[in-house]
Amino acid sequence: MTELVFLKLGGSLITDKTRPYTLRADVLESLAGQLAEARQADPSLALVLGHGSGSFGHVAAQTLKTDGKRNWQKNFAEIGYRAAALNQHVMDSLHRAGLPVVAFPVRAAAQTRGGKLHTWETSPLTRALAAGVVPVIFGDVVLDLEGGIAILSTEDLFAHLGAEITPQRILLAGLEEAVWADFPARQKKVERITPATYQAIRAGVGKSQGADVTGGMESKVEEMLALAQKIPGLSVQIFSGLPPGNLRRVLRGETPGSLITTDTKNE
Repeated sequence: MTELVFLKLGGSLITDKTRPYTLRADVLESLAGQLAEARQADPSLALVLGHGSGSFGHVAAQTLKTDGKRNWQKNFAEIGYRAAALNQHVMDSLHRAGLPVVAFPVRAAAQTRGGKLHTWETSPLTRALAAGVVPVIFGDVVLDLEGGIAILSTEDLFAHLGAEITPQRILLAGLEEAVWADFPARQKKVERITPATYQAIRAGVGKSQGADVTGGMESKVEEMLALAQKIPGLSVQIFSGLPPGNLRRVLRGETPGSLITTDTKNE
């Protein structure tokens, strides 16, 4: 039986979020190689690949905090340009690794209303996935039906798409090795998060280091907890993609990092 996995390569992992427009090219090449190896080892693995915008899109998007709906045309073009520039780096690495990847920029197919994803034409993406292609999506800027523009994170896109095609696993590969209950001290790792246990650790989960206009770790955890409650059997894993071979091990079924689930049998 084919397993459907949504995998995000976090912006903090593939870029240096403390330095504008700075790619971690060696990390990206390693991740692409591990993905290719995993697909070779298990041809039945179906993947939707996403990536964050890191120090490309997030740095450009900082102007939205001061501009609001003013100058949205200029911001739309600049943020879109920067997000696409990072996506091209990602696509180049994946192509060199031999993966059958096709990018599906959300700005060309989606709109928000009041900053929330309202419509997204996903049928070309799902058809490509069914044919064995690896669709690639990414955090992006889109037009808003109430005026101006909005930013959609990869997690926003996973949440919408997950309701349509039901993945078994969502994997969020970042720089952090897990969710921490005491960020940024990083002394208390949280191995398992459920809706019942989250409130006890919420205050310590923290935001993001470096530029991030989509909320950082706290936002990721809360969005994935909500999605896990909507999709029976879904597990979400947050882990570091930095250690050599770690992504390959996770795709193989190992569970380093933090697991988000509604399964309470081990609590």
